[in-house]
Amino acid sequence: MTKLLHVSASPRGALSDSRALADAFLDTYRQAHPDVAVEHLDLFDGTLPTFGGLAAEAKMAAFGGGEPSAEQRGEWDAARAVFNRFAEADAYLFSVPMWNAGVPYVLKQWIDIISQPGWLFSFTPEAGYSGLILGKKAAVIYTSGVYSPGAPLAFGADFHAAFFNDWLRFAGFTDVTETHWQPTVLTATRDADKAAGLQRAADAGSRF
Repeated sequence: MTKLLHVSASPRGALSDSRALADAFLDTYRQAHPDVAVEHLDLFDGTLPTFGGLAAEAKMAAFGGGEPSAEQRGEWDAARAVFNRFAEADAYLFSVPMWNAGVPYVLKQWIDIISQPGWLFSFTPEAGYSGLILGKKAAVIYTSGVYSPGAPLAFGADFHAAFFNDWLRFAGFTDVTETHWQPTVLTATRDADKAAGLQRAADAGSRF
């Protein structure tokens, strides 16, 4: 069965704007693809392992063409389990709120866990990095509460979509659908703006 993995990077549950847009996306996506299984990965559920010294040493061993030591193996296997859950999906939906001009820390933690040589990417001195997640498509919901494109710099900058889109490229994705809902306190039309954002997400889901 085809599987879509929804990776949610908000801890706010039903109060989350990014989750609301993701739900709108998934409602129409399921209607268009009733045979697809949707799995939800909540990055704030407390199950992500740390990626500390032993895991970093294992990564450097793998980068050099070697194998993790027995001491490093436990953390490396824990990271591999997180990667496997990601890699087993056929398509992806990421719901990503902006935190301090960037992405929530658990999303960065998840990226750092799964972005390993031989898993997510390969590298040669001649060609540089090459993504290994090929032939799959991704959709991303980007939300923010103050930053908005075109607003003065005092209202924030975008290291949010810029960072995550670059990671998708690094991983090998070439088919990416973006939906943005980024209202700003400079306007008083939040409800209308959200309704429009929900509609854009629903439209994206029906086409994905």
